[in-house]
Amino acid sequence: IKSERKKTNEKRKSFDDEAQSGDIDADAAARDAVRCLEHAMVVVAGEKNIYRAVVAPSLVPSDEEGAPKISAIYRKACVGAYSYVSACVVDRTMDIIETVFLKEGGIGQSSGAEKEGTATGLTVRAAASAASAGLRILDGVRMLGPSLAKLCEMPLEDPNDEKAKSSTQSPMSIASSLCIAIHRTTVKNTAKTLENLAKAIQEDPANGEKDHRPLDARLASVSSDVVRSIRLISPFVSAYKSVTKRRALPWDPNIGEEAGEMDSYVRFLIMRLLNSLQGKALNYTKNEDDEGGQAKSNMFMINNTFYLLQQLAPEGQDLRSTDIEVFQLDQEWFREKVNAIFKSEKGKYLAHWENINSHLTNVDSTAIEYQKNKKTAFVGLWPVDQRAF
Repeated sequence: IKSERKKTNEKRKSFDDEAQSGDIDADAAARDAVRCLEHAMVVVAGEKNIYRAVVAPSLVPSDEEGAPKISAIYRKACVGAYSYVSACVVDRTMDIIETVFLKEGGIGQSSGAEKEGTATGLTVRAAASAASAGLRILDGVRMLGPSLAKLCEMPLEDPNDEKAKSSTQSPMSIASSLCIAIHRTTVKNTAKTLENLAKAIQEDPANGEKDHRPLDARLASVSSDVVRSIRLISPFVSAYKSVTKRRALPWDPNIGEEAGEMDSYVRFLIMRLLNSLQGKALNYTKNEDDEGGQAKSNMFMINNTFYLLQQLAPEGQDLRSTDIEVFQLDQEWFREKVNAIFKSEKGKYLAHWENINSHLTNVDSTAIEYQKNKKTAFVGLWPVDQRAF
């Protein structure tokens, strides 16, 4: 799997290019990493059975008179040999997981950019796929890691040694230390992918191509990308909690039991999105050659906030899942926050049409002649979802 992924990465020009082609590699790589973890458990379990059947009997002291005593060096050598074999398997699994974060997850790309004080270089779609992949891997590590760590443990002390019996702690083997390192590394890298997603939303260009700020004030791509992001990470509530318990995050500085739930992160993403949309809307008014800039600004916010309301908190529908492992958005808070912006921008937009009335002349109804089967159409200035009104 590692060699195949290396060939794929060599062919790919950039992480951004791969994101545009479907955003499926990150999730596929995460699933492969979890499968590698499962296979590692099978291999290590087999090695432990071999140890118990072949090596362990030679470590049992004989009751016969004159039988040679088992030296501590021999005992340590046997445990060390098992730890060495298990450590090779666990180390390769850890290497594969880190490769997923560095390549498909874009951790290496964003870390290098951060040192230079520049943007992360990840699109919102790419960052969302990476965050979802990180949470998926952490979910697997969280479930399988403790079992793998137990398989890697092997008693080093002589069971007949009184000092070993009184000791509450035993030295950790190489393999068990690597198992702990897998969990710590995965938590750290997953936290980085979550931070990258929030940064990608903040850094989404206020101008430029790729529908970052459409000239006709229609829906911005960042709105649909954030909706997709929330849906991608929502199934990993427990994995997200594993991150917040051990890492202080910009939106949740608490750790341990005082750490917040996924709701705090989703609210943080939504607030970042609303700030990004307002920044884009403001740029419509900065174009002096466009007399309808202010109206476009209002229409842009109407289209985007209406879309968010329809996707994340539709009227008359309950999108909440019965699965406690799936995140449920606080629709009351969301509707109150987004609907306030929607109504404010709608009022401002309709005020522009009131100004048109001052330029219209009243016509008596008797002077109006109706022509049957003759249809006239007024071409709207900007596309707008009529349901918003």
